[in-house]
Amino acid sequence: MSAHGMPFSRRNLLIAGSAAALVALPMTGPEAQTDTSPSLGSQKGHAMSYLTTKDGTQIFYKDWGAGQPVVFHHGWPLSSDDWDNQMLFFLAQGYRVIAHDRRGHGRSTQTHTGNDMDTYAADMAELAAALDLQNAIHVGHSTGGGEVARYVARHGKGRVAKAVLISAIPPVMLKSDRNPGGTPIEVFDGYRAALAANRAQFYLDVPSGPFYGFNRPGANVSQGLIHNWWRQGMMGGAKAHYDCIRAFSETDHTEDLRQIDVPVLLMHGEDDQVVPIADSKQLAIKLLRSGLLKTYKALPHGMFATHPEIINADLLAFMRT
Repeated sequence: MSAHGMPFSRRNLLIAGSAAALVALPMTGPEAQTDTSPSLGSQKGHAMSYLTTKDGTQIFYKDWGAGQPVVFHHGWPLSSDDWDNQMLFFLAQGYRVIAHDRRGHGRSTQTHTGNDMDTYAADMAELAAALDLQNAIHVGHSTGGGEVARYVARHGKGRVAKAVLISAIPPVMLKSDRNPGGTPIEVFDGYRAALAANRAQFYLDVPSGPFYGFNRPGANVSQGLIHNWWRQGMMGGAKAHYDCIRAFSETDHTEDLRQIDVPVLLMHGEDDQVVPIADSKQLAIKLLRSGLLKTYKALPHGMFATHPEIINADLLAFMRT
Protein backbone atom coordinates (compact mmCIF):
# COMPACT_ATOMS: atom_id res chain seq x y z
CA MET A 1 0.00 0.00 0.00
CA SER A 2 1.08 3.59 -0.60
CA ALA A 3 1.26 6.27 2.07
CA HIS A 4 -2.17 7.49 0.92
CA GLY A 5 -3.78 4.08 1.17
CA MET A 6 -3.75 3.39 -2.56
CA PRO A 7 -2.28 0.06 -3.66
CA PHE A 8 0.98 0.13 -5.57
CA SER A 9 0.87 -1.18 -9.13
CA ARG A 10 3.80 -2.52 -11.15
CA ARG A 11 3.07 0.12 -13.80
CA ASN A 12 3.16 2.99 -11.31
CA LEU A 13 6.38 1.73 -9.77
CA LEU A 14 8.02 1.46 -13.19
CA ILE A 15 6.89 4.97 -14.14
CA ALA A 16 8.17 6.40 -10.86
CA GLY A 17 11.47 4.56 -11.17
CA SER A 18 11.93 5.74 -14.75
CA ALA A 19 11.25 9.34 -13.77
CA ALA A 20 13.77 9.16 -10.95
CA ALA A 21 16.34 7.66 -13.28
CA LEU A 22 15.82 10.45 -15.83
CA VAL A 23 16.37 13.07 -13.15
CA ALA A 24 19.58 11.37 -11.99
CA LEU A 25 21.15 10.75 -15.41
CA PRO A 26 23.54 13.30 -16.92
CA MET A 27 22.44 15.17 -20.04
CA THR A 28 23.58 13.44 -23.22
CA GLY A 29 21.84 15.43 -25.95
CA PRO A 30 23.23 18.34 -27.98
CA GLU A 31 22.28 20.76 -25.23
CA ALA A 32 24.69 19.05 -22.85
CA GLN A 33 28.03 20.76 -22.39
CA THR A 34 30.91 18.90 -24.04
CA ASP A 35 34.11 18.50 -22.04
CA THR A 36 36.77 16.10 -23.29
CA SER A 37 39.25 16.80 -20.50
CA PRO A 38 39.48 14.56 -17.44
CA SER A 39 37.16 15.93 -14.78
CA LEU A 40 35.08 14.86 -11.84
CA GLY A 41 31.36 15.01 -12.50
CA SER A 42 30.46 15.77 -8.89
CA GLN A 43 32.16 16.40 -5.61
CA LYS A 44 33.25 13.55 -3.35
CA GLY A 45 30.49 12.62 -0.94
CA HIS A 46 27.61 13.03 -3.39
CA ALA A 47 25.42 9.99 -3.99
CA MET A 48 26.49 9.65 -7.62
CA SER A 49 29.85 10.69 -9.10
CA TYR A 50 31.28 10.59 -12.60
CA LEU A 51 34.69 11.06 -14.19
CA THR A 52 34.77 12.34 -17.76
CA THR A 53 37.78 10.77 -19.49
CA LYS A 54 39.91 12.30 -22.22
CA ASP A 55 37.74 10.75 -24.93
CA GLY A 56 34.52 12.03 -23.34
CA THR A 57 33.42 8.76 -21.72
CA GLN A 58 31.66 9.14 -18.39
CA ILE A 59 32.84 6.65 -15.76
CA PHE A 60 30.54 6.19 -12.79
CA TYR A 61 32.25 5.57 -9.45
CA LYS A 62 31.65 5.32 -5.70
CA ASP A 63 34.13 6.76 -3.22
CA TRP A 64 33.35 6.24 0.46
CA GLY A 65 35.27 6.88 3.66
CA ALA A 66 38.86 7.76 4.47
CA GLY A 67 42.09 5.88 5.12
CA GLN A 68 44.09 3.62 2.82
CA PRO A 69 42.26 3.27 -0.52
CA VAL A 70 40.91 -0.11 -1.61
CA VAL A 71 39.78 -0.10 -5.24
CA PHE A 72 37.41 -2.82 -6.48
CA HIS A 73 37.24 -3.87 -10.16
CA HIS A 74 34.16 -5.84 -11.21
CA GLY A 75 33.71 -8.75 -13.59
CA TRP A 76 31.87 -9.04 -16.92
CA PRO A 77 29.12 -7.93 -17.57
CA LEU A 78 28.49 -6.47 -14.13
CA SER A 79 29.06 -3.19 -12.28
CA SER A 80 30.48 -1.74 -9.09
CA ASP A 81 27.31 -2.93 -7.32
CA ASP A 82 28.76 -6.44 -7.39
CA TRP A 83 31.07 -5.34 -4.55
CA ASP A 84 28.33 -4.12 -2.16
CA ASN A 85 29.27 -6.60 0.57
CA GLN A 86 32.99 -5.86 0.37
CA MET A 87 32.48 -2.09 0.14
CA LEU A 88 30.48 -2.07 3.36
CA PHE A 89 32.80 -4.51 5.12
CA PHE A 90 36.05 -2.70 4.37
CA LEU A 91 34.49 0.71 4.98
CA ALA A 92 33.68 -0.53 8.49
CA GLN A 93 37.31 -1.65 8.85
CA GLY A 94 38.53 1.91 8.34
CA TYR A 95 39.47 1.83 4.65
CA ARG A 96 38.52 4.26 1.91
CA VAL A 97 36.61 2.14 -0.60
CA ILE A 98 36.27 2.94 -4.29
CA ALA A 99 34.53 1.04 -7.09
CA HIS A 100 33.70 2.10 -10.63
CA ASP A 101 31.54 0.86 -13.49
CA ARG A 102 33.86 -0.06 -16.37
CA ARG A 103 33.08 1.81 -19.61
CA GLY A 104 30.14 0.18 -21.34
CA HIS A 105 28.98 -1.36 -18.04
CA GLY A 106 26.53 -0.26 -15.37
CA ARG A 107 25.95 3.50 -15.25
CA SER A 108 28.99 4.45 -17.33
CA THR A 109 28.73 5.50 -20.97
CA GLN A 110 27.60 2.66 -23.25
CA THR A 111 30.62 3.01 -25.50
CA HIS A 112 30.82 1.34 -28.90
CA THR A 113 34.61 1.76 -29.05
CA GLY A 114 37.43 1.41 -26.53
CA ASN A 115 36.08 -1.83 -25.07
CA ASP A 116 39.50 -3.38 -24.64
CA MET A 117 41.90 -4.02 -21.77
CA ASP A 118 44.32 -1.21 -22.66
CA THR A 119 41.52 1.36 -22.53
CA TYR A 120 40.02 -0.11 -19.35
CA ALA A 121 43.40 0.28 -17.63
CA ALA A 122 43.85 3.80 -19.00
CA ASP A 123 40.41 4.77 -17.66
CA MET A 124 41.46 3.50 -14.25
CA ALA A 125 44.65 5.53 -14.46
CA GLU A 126 42.63 8.69 -15.10
CA LEU A 127 40.34 7.92 -12.17
CA ALA A 128 43.26 7.19 -9.85
CA ALA A 129 44.88 10.49 -10.78
CA ALA A 130 41.64 12.45 -10.40
CA LEU A 131 41.01 10.97 -6.95
CA ASP A 132 44.71 11.23 -6.02
CA LEU A 133 44.87 7.59 -4.96
CA GLN A 134 48.12 6.79 -3.16
CA ASN A 135 49.27 3.53 -1.51
CA ALA A 136 46.15 1.86 -2.92
CA ILE A 137 45.17 -1.79 -2.85
CA HIS A 138 43.48 -2.94 -6.07
CA VAL A 139 41.12 -5.93 -5.97
CA GLY A 140 39.82 -7.42 -9.20
CA HIS A 141 37.40 -10.25 -9.90
CA SER A 142 37.41 -12.20 -13.19
CA THR A 143 37.69 -9.62 -16.01
CA GLY A 144 38.39 -7.05 -13.32
CA GLY A 145 41.45 -9.07 -12.38
CA GLY A 146 42.79 -8.59 -15.89
CA GLU A 147 42.08 -4.88 -15.58
CA VAL A 148 44.01 -4.79 -12.29
CA ALA A 149 46.99 -6.63 -13.78
CA ARG A 150 47.25 -4.27 -16.75
CA TYR A 151 46.66 -1.12 -14.70
CA VAL A 152 49.20 -2.01 -12.01
CA ALA A 153 51.82 -3.06 -14.57
CA ARG A 154 51.45 -0.07 -16.88
CA HIS A 155 50.11 2.79 -14.77
CA GLY A 156 50.39 1.94 -11.10
CA LYS A 157 54.03 2.77 -10.34
CA GLY A 158 54.17 4.79 -7.14
CA ARG A 159 50.42 4.59 -6.53
CA VAL A 160 49.82 0.91 -5.76
CA ALA A 161 50.74 -0.92 -2.54
CA LYS A 162 49.23 -4.35 -3.23
CA ALA A 163 46.94 -6.18 -5.63
CA VAL A 164 44.45 -9.03 -5.36
CA LEU A 165 43.20 -11.18 -8.23
CA ILE A 166 40.05 -13.17 -7.41
CA SER A 167 38.92 -15.89 -9.86
CA ALA A 168 40.73 -13.78 -12.41
CA ILE A 169 41.48 -14.29 -16.10
CA PRO A 170 45.31 -13.83 -16.19
CA PRO A 171 47.53 -15.01 -17.75
CA VAL A 172 45.20 -15.71 -20.75
CA MET A 173 42.01 -17.72 -21.14
CA LEU A 174 41.97 -18.65 -24.83
CA LYS A 175 43.35 -22.01 -25.92
CA SER A 176 46.24 -21.78 -28.38
CA ASP A 177 49.49 -23.50 -29.26
CA ARG A 178 51.17 -21.43 -26.53
CA ASN A 179 48.32 -22.09 -24.09
CA PRO A 180 47.13 -25.66 -24.76
CA GLY A 181 45.19 -25.90 -21.52
CA GLY A 182 43.03 -22.88 -22.30
CA THR A 183 39.36 -22.60 -23.16
CA PRO A 184 38.52 -23.25 -26.85
CA ILE A 185 37.41 -20.31 -29.01
CA GLU A 186 34.09 -22.12 -29.63
CA VAL A 187 33.10 -21.45 -26.01
CA PHE A 188 33.53 -17.70 -26.41
CA ASP A 189 31.84 -17.78 -29.80
CA GLY A 190 28.93 -19.38 -27.96
CA TYR A 191 28.91 -16.49 -25.48
CA ARG A 192 28.73 -14.01 -28.34
CA ALA A 193 25.97 -15.90 -30.12
CA ALA A 194 23.88 -16.19 -26.95
CA LEU A 195 24.34 -12.51 -26.11
CA ALA A 196 23.32 -11.40 -29.59
CA ALA A 197 20.35 -13.76 -29.78
CA ASN A 198 18.76 -13.14 -26.38
CA ARG A 199 20.92 -11.22 -23.94
CA ALA A 200 18.21 -11.11 -21.27
CA GLN A 201 17.89 -14.91 -21.16
CA PHE A 202 21.65 -15.43 -21.37
CA TYR A 203 22.08 -13.16 -18.36
CA LEU A 204 19.73 -15.41 -16.39
CA ASP A 205 21.37 -18.64 -17.52
CA VAL A 206 24.93 -17.69 -16.48
CA PRO A 207 24.27 -16.85 -12.81
CA SER A 208 21.72 -19.64 -12.48
CA GLY A 209 24.39 -22.11 -13.52
CA PRO A 210 28.20 -22.02 -13.58
CA PHE A 211 28.97 -18.52 -12.29
CA TYR A 212 27.89 -19.22 -8.71
CA GLY A 213 28.01 -23.01 -8.97
CA PHE A 214 24.23 -23.19 -8.59
CA ASN A 215 24.21 -26.04 -11.12
CA ARG A 216 26.02 -28.30 -8.64
CA PRO A 217 24.04 -30.93 -6.66
CA GLY A 218 23.03 -29.61 -3.26
CA ALA A 219 23.96 -26.01 -4.07
CA ASN A 220 22.47 -23.32 -1.82
CA VAL A 221 20.81 -21.33 -4.60
CA SER A 222 20.22 -17.62 -4.00
CA GLN A 223 17.58 -16.12 -6.27
CA GLY A 224 18.67 -12.70 -5.03
CA LEU A 225 22.18 -13.17 -6.41
CA ILE A 226 20.77 -14.41 -9.73
CA HIS A 227 18.40 -11.45 -10.07
CA ASN A 228 21.08 -8.97 -9.04
CA TRP A 229 23.49 -10.40 -11.63
CA TRP A 230 20.78 -10.02 -14.29
CA ARG A 231 19.97 -6.47 -13.14
CA GLN A 232 23.59 -5.36 -13.34
CA GLY A 233 24.17 -7.02 -16.69
CA MET A 234 21.12 -5.47 -18.34
CA MET A 235 22.18 -1.99 -17.18
CA GLY A 236 25.20 -2.08 -19.50
CA GLY A 237 25.53 -1.83 -23.26
CA ALA A 238 25.16 -4.86 -25.52
CA LYS A 239 27.94 -3.71 -27.90
CA ALA A 240 30.39 -3.09 -25.06
CA HIS A 241 29.58 -6.45 -23.48
CA TYR A 242 29.97 -8.21 -26.82
CA ASP A 243 33.39 -6.62 -27.37
CA CYS A 244 34.45 -7.35 -23.80
CA ILE A 245 34.17 -11.09 -24.44
CA ARG A 246 37.19 -10.76 -26.70
CA ALA A 247 38.94 -8.55 -24.14
CA PHE A 248 38.61 -11.06 -21.32
CA SER A 249 39.23 -14.19 -23.38
CA GLU A 250 42.05 -13.18 -25.72
CA THR A 251 44.10 -10.56 -23.83
CA ASP A 252 47.45 -12.00 -22.79
CA HIS A 253 48.53 -10.73 -19.35
CA THR A 254 51.78 -12.70 -19.17
CA GLU A 255 54.00 -9.63 -19.39
CA ASP A 256 51.72 -7.67 -17.04
CA LEU A 257 52.22 -10.28 -14.34
CA ARG A 258 55.99 -10.31 -14.87
CA GLN A 259 56.19 -6.53 -14.53
CA ILE A 260 54.17 -6.17 -11.32
CA ASP A 261 56.56 -5.35 -8.48
CA VAL A 262 54.12 -5.20 -5.52
CA PRO A 263 52.74 -8.13 -3.48
CA VAL A 264 49.87 -9.92 -5.19
CA LEU A 265 47.34 -12.28 -3.60
CA LEU A 266 45.79 -14.82 -5.96
CA MET A 267 42.47 -16.30 -4.76
CA HIS A 268 40.70 -19.01 -6.73
CA GLY A 269 38.00 -21.60 -6.20
CA GLU A 270 38.91 -25.15 -7.12
CA ASP A 271 35.44 -25.61 -8.65
CA ASP A 272 35.57 -22.51 -10.85
CA GLN A 273 33.67 -23.50 -14.00
CA VAL A 274 34.21 -20.15 -15.75
CA VAL A 275 37.95 -19.56 -15.31
CA PRO A 276 39.45 -23.00 -14.56
CA ILE A 277 42.16 -22.79 -11.92
CA ALA A 278 44.65 -25.00 -13.77
CA ASP A 279 44.93 -22.53 -16.63
CA SER A 280 44.84 -19.36 -14.54
CA LYS A 281 46.17 -19.12 -11.01
CA GLN A 282 48.44 -22.13 -11.21
CA LEU A 283 50.16 -20.46 -14.16
CA ALA A 284 49.95 -16.89 -12.88
CA ILE A 285 51.72 -17.62 -9.60
CA LYS A 286 54.84 -18.68 -11.55
CA LEU A 287 55.02 -15.31 -13.32
CA LEU A 288 54.77 -13.00 -10.30
CA ARG A 289 57.76 -11.58 -8.44
CA SER A 290 55.91 -11.55 -5.12
CA GLY A 291 52.81 -13.70 -5.25
CA LEU A 292 50.73 -15.67 -2.75
CA LEU A 293 48.23 -18.27 -3.94
CA LYS A 294 45.19 -19.28 -1.87
CA THR A 295 42.80 -21.88 -3.25
CA TYR A 296 39.36 -22.82 -1.96
CA LYS A 297 37.99 -26.31 -2.23
CA ALA A 298 34.60 -26.58 -3.98
CA LEU A 299 34.10 -22.80 -4.22
CA PRO A 300 32.78 -21.30 -7.50
CA HIS A 301 33.78 -18.46 -9.78
CA GLY A 302 31.65 -15.93 -7.88
CA MET A 303 32.91 -17.06 -4.48
CA PHE A 304 33.32 -13.58 -3.02
CA ALA A 305 29.53 -13.19 -3.35
CA THR A 306 28.52 -16.70 -2.25
CA HIS A 307 31.05 -16.92 0.60
CA PRO A 308 31.95 -13.34 1.61
CA GLU A 309 32.70 -14.35 5.20
CA ILE A 310 35.60 -16.51 3.96
CA ILE A 311 36.92 -14.20 1.24
CA ASN A 312 36.64 -10.98 3.26
CA ALA A 313 38.60 -12.44 6.16
CA ASP A 314 41.45 -13.54 3.89
CA LEU A 315 41.44 -10.21 2.06
CA LEU A 316 41.65 -8.33 5.33
CA ALA A 317 44.53 -10.46 6.57
CA PHE A 318 46.47 -9.79 3.35
CA MET A 319 45.76 -6.06 3.46
CA ARG A 320 47.01 -5.80 7.06
CA THR A 321 50.28 -7.69 6.54
